[in-house]
Amino acid sequence: MMQYETVIGLEVHAQLATQSKLFCSCSTAFGASPNAQTCPICLGLPGTLPVPNQQAVTLAVRAALGFGCTLHQTSGWSRKNYFYPDLPKGYQITQFDRPYATGGQLTIDTGDGPEVVTLTRIHVEEDAGKNIHDDLLAGRRSYVDFNRGSTPLIEIVSEPCMRSSAAAVAYLKALRQALRYMGVCDGNMEEGSLRCDANVSIRPKGQAQLGTRVELKNINSFRFVQQAIDYEVARQAEVLEGGGQVSQETRLWDTQAKTTRAMRSKADAHDYRYFPEPDLPDLVLTDAFIQGVADALPELPAAKAKRYVDDYGLSPYDARVLTDDSEVAALFESALNHSKHYKLVANWIINEVLREIKDTSVATLPFGGEAIGELVALIEAGTISGKIAKDVFGLLMQSGGSPKDIVKKHNLVQVSDEGALLSMVNEVISAQAESVEKYRSGKTQVLGFLVGQVMQKSRGQANPKMVSELLVRQITQG
Repeated sequence: MMQYETVIGLEVHAQLATQSKLFCSCSTAFGASPNAQTCPICLGLPGTLPVPNQQAVTLAVRAALGFGCTLHQTSGWSRKNYFYPDLPKGYQITQFDRPYATGGQLTIDTGDGPEVVTLTRIHVEEDAGKNIHDDLLAGRRSYVDFNRGSTPLIEIVSEPCMRSSAAAVAYLKALRQALRYMGVCDGNMEEGSLRCDANVSIRPKGQAQLGTRVELKNINSFRFVQQAIDYEVARQAEVLEGGGQVSQETRLWDTQAKTTRAMRSKADAHDYRYFPEPDLPDLVLTDAFIQGVADALPELPAAKAKRYVDDYGLSPYDARVLTDDSEVAALFESALNHSKHYKLVANWIINEVLREIKDTSVATLPFGGEAIGELVALIEAGTISGKIAKDVFGLLMQSGGSPKDIVKKHNLVQVSDEGALLSMVNEVISAQAESVEKYRSGKTQVLGFLVGQVMQKSRGQANPKMVSELLVRQITQG
């Protein structure tokens, strides 16, 4: 069997995080009743004129700057003509031969080290509506919901430079993360805010010429992207091995059958009869506008993770976990305003906070980063032990508040008075004579058991470091 090389390029449609549509004031909120968020403009009724949404342009430019694209200060709108039930105007307003941004790149990690994915272009366009097919309805009718029609999108087109489904998924995850950090797109694939078209082809290894490309349309999860690409690669290989030719077409991923199926033969640009949009002038970006967007560009996850390693001495793993979500990173940085014990703060967020919110988000926490920082500061000062801190954290999760107030209210201050501790230590030494003799004979591992006995006697409030030191002193001197 001939060995083939996979060639993948992704076209990602990201819904811009605006409150209104691209050319009208209709809401973009998800979940409204069908066709409740429409007007004559987004329905394309005669006599209406589109007006570009400035916030959509701002977010689009922010994305281009974040990915290092070349911005074109003058770009053009085009009409992409095709008939489909969810396209009320019979055309889509998009950018064709003069996009606002070209080039750019994104570095990904596939597990085998960093890999750079180059971008071809980013352009702005409006979304179509949504067809709803319900076989359970009488007559098996189809319906159209135009709420999504004219929602602002950017289409991010990569070069065909990925060679595996794993790389494609890594790229899509990194892209989603960056878009969410920048506030450009919420990245909610379940709601359709981020959708992916995968262009997949194969060619004999060593061949320079690309194979025939098949487009896999509108895939809305990382798992489905990987499954669809893997299936399509195997399908194309089977076609070629059987002496056939791969057809250039658009295919859909059937999530139930776990197969791709033909949707339509792939249309070329001339089939869409592109022409300049007569109702819109060129999109012109001034120097001042671009500079304003650049000044407001947030720190992106890769740069933030590097800073956490360089400035805070965190491990690359800890830095990646903390920067995976912008809200978690914000929680960490807020905590650092109250404690400079970077590693301990990181440990509490990674091991305790993230465990509690694994099925939700930072937004559901009843406290902010200042509470974590204050909790760590109490541990550093010796006011509470690590064990007591976990009890305090449990109370924080229940009702929020200040760790200092919780410690005071519940009398959880760590006992560091030598006299009080010495009394408990001597009681344990008397009660655990066998363990004490084992320690004296060289089996020093029993010290942990003895410390535990003192901690139990103090109801967890004894200073464990002092307890350990006092035990050693009393046993060796006794």
